[in-house]
Amino acid sequence: MTQREHKQKILRRARRVVVKIGSQILSSSDGIEEARLKSLVRDLSSLHDDKKSLVVVSSGAVAAGMTRLGRKERPKTIPEKQALAAVGQIKLMALYERAFSKFDKSVAQVLLTADDLANRQRYINAKHTFQMLLESSIIPIVNENDTVAVEEMKFGDNDNLSSLVATLLEADLLVILSDVQGVYDRDPRAHKDAQLIPLIDDIKDAMRRIGGASQTQFGTGGIATKLGAAEKAAAAGIPTIITSGLQANVLAKVFSDDEVGTLVIPDDNRLASIKHWMAYNPKPAGDLVVDQGAHEAVTQKGKSLLPSGLKEVRGAFGVGDCVRCLDLQGQEFARGLVNYSSTELNQIKGLHTSKIDEVLGYKGYDEIIHRDYLVLLQEGNRQHAAKDS
Repeated sequence: MTQREHKQKILRRARRVVVKIGSQILSSSDGIEEARLKSLVRDLSSLHDDKKSLVVVSSGAVAAGMTRLGRKERPKTIPEKQALAAVGQIKLMALYERAFSKFDKSVAQVLLTADDLANRQRYINAKHTFQMLLESSIIPIVNENDTVAVEEMKFGDNDNLSSLVATLLEADLLVILSDVQGVYDRDPRAHKDAQLIPLIDDIKDAMRRIGGASQTQFGTGGIATKLGAAEKAAAAGIPTIITSGLQANVLAKVFSDDEVGTLVIPDDNRLASIKHWMAYNPKPAGDLVVDQGAHEAVTQKGKSLLPSGLKEVRGAFGVGDCVRCLDLQGQEFARGLVNYSSTELNQIKGLHTSKIDEVLGYKGYDEIIHRDYLVLLQEGNRQHAAKDS
């Protein structure tokens, strides 16, 4: 099938849509590019009139703060960035509110941190808030809460945030508006013969083959981060369109029959909602190091993780927290929700399940992690323990 054929099929059922607007789309040397923001709002309002439930993930707060305070270079420290974001976010939201009000649309500001989506209860609370806003025909404008986020608990960029919001809401489509027309086989800035790739049906293969990233004065995310966001969305069964937000009437083109940008379509191996949350959790609560037998039981036989195969417990966590499962070489191979706290696991590691009651004085479960709450990780989202140590 061509991009047009896939796109027609997707658009027929696309009722809930997440649109990510990059900082390079809204930023100019004089501040926020208000004319472009108003043009995008006009297109978004038209889609809303067409009964689409819309969520906008918008960058631009730091850039707005930079220009408001006369800064020409990006901040080099976290406090500088947080202060600029605090100044700029007010201006950014005021522009959105004013622009949408001309079309009789109501908007809401939603500021998130990675910690909000890493914590299961806050994740669910955020989902309920979004659902209430959408049911009330309100358009949420989402950004990372840079003012309180710390470096080790950041999304990294709003491409990543947009994909996590899309999966949180079980969206039908993610649209990432960038400063390039889509995904190319080579960097179009360095190679004039670079070819646009209209359709990607194997995102992992594309991520292996395509290198390079766009560099802009204000933006932090290159094409690699956009592919990473599309990969996360694809794992939840959500297609992604990556295209340039600099072209006129871009959203009208996206929702027409015309081919535009790059369409990334998911395969049939969609992760259940809770398993997707575990696989892409920004910050698991701890690590479990297991022996070879436990590794094989989980990865090759589809078994639950038992205490007998547990060699080491790292970190402090409670019942129900998401943890990483590591092999003896420190390579992450799975994530899951634990049935016992780190304190309890340190007491029962290496023991047969029949000994749990004897050691703890009670036994809630035979398994450390039941297979229903355990997700195996593919190559793209595995991490080595050394990265967080």
